[in-house]
Amino acid sequence: MSDSRLDQLRKGIDSLDEEIQKLLNKRAESAQLVAEAKRSEGDDTDFYRPEREAAVLRRVRERNQGPLSDEEVVRLFREIMSACLALEKPLTIAYLGPEGTYSQAATLKHFGHSVKLKPLAAIDEIFREVEAGSADYGVVPVENSSEGAISQTLDMFIRSPLKICGDVELRIHHQLLTKAGNLEGIKCVRAHQQSLAQCREWLDANLPGVERVAVSSNAEAARLAREDSTIAAIASDAAAEMYALGTLAENIEDEPNNTTRFLVIGDQEVEPSGSDKTSLMVAAHNRAGALYALLEPISRHGVSMTRIESRPSRVSKWDYVFFLDVEGHARDHNVAAALDELVLTAAQLKVLGSYPKCEL
Repeated sequence: MSDSRLDQLRKGIDSLDEEIQKLLNKRAESAQLVAEAKRSEGDDTDFYRPEREAAVLRRVRERNQGPLSDEEVVRLFREIMSACLALEKPLTIAYLGPEGTYSQAATLKHFGHSVKLKPLAAIDEIFREVEAGSADYGVVPVENSSEGAISQTLDMFIRSPLKICGDVELRIHHQLLTKAGNLEGIKCVRAHQQSLAQCREWLDANLPGVERVAVSSNAEAARLAREDSTIAAIASDAAAEMYALGTLAENIEDEPNNTTRFLVIGDQEVEPSGSDKTSLMVAAHNRAGALYALLEPISRHGVSMTRIESRPSRVSKWDYVFFLDVEGHARDHNVAAALDELVLTAAQLKVLGSYPKCEL
């Protein structure tokens, strides 16, 4: 390619960059005007609207014609919306810390980088911070595609008044991080118990007999590995960079499609977005056919159930509650009709939240 042709292309890119920057600032100015209009009307509470963001990102995907992938274009627009929202009201998001965890990655995927992050040591602390108003929202893990439900999160919903405002799915790729130069130098592997379970086959094949110790988070495991070269941590690429560790093995998870789902929790009732999910907690009467009685109205009204989990109710021995996810918003006609019947047959019914489905 001639220099003149290359120069013309570069000038074209420079011109596009200038136009993009002007449009970004126009969008930011519009966001500020929205904030002013809300405050003038006495509405200064819900600057973050999950259903609005979901609808915007859905349209971004629909009109995308490449060459950038849908995922990449959505990520860029998420960051634009995050920066503009911060001009209206910076959000504080609590997540399962410390820095470098997958929970942090899920938080940034959902909210973008223009938020204030508040890492906490335990799931119950996240619920308490949001309930107290010290954080606007929290992000907590709820299930993994290979290891199942996170019981601590489900148990918190039994007594917490918080709602589910969204969910995030994150592909999990585990790396073996250490300061050791080879596998022979590793005397102990540390990670969160879920990550140890997700890499069990790899560890059995490559580090048989090496001690495995569960710790509070993978980031904590990385911190310990930084202090002791005989320790290896199972953690993310972000943790490797943050704690200056080498990567001895990549993608050591046993399931190639290993995915963790996270919930966004807050005190907000989310409006319908057009593509929603509703989470329920129900308790059955202790009698024959009780579970069937709970599920029959859902089926009869054509509501698709995507998930069911049981947990001890902590009220009496052998007493259980069920956690259900169904397609649709609680205000949708068929879902509302099923809920109206369910409240009559269930010993307890709690709508944990209706929220936009995670689509990327």
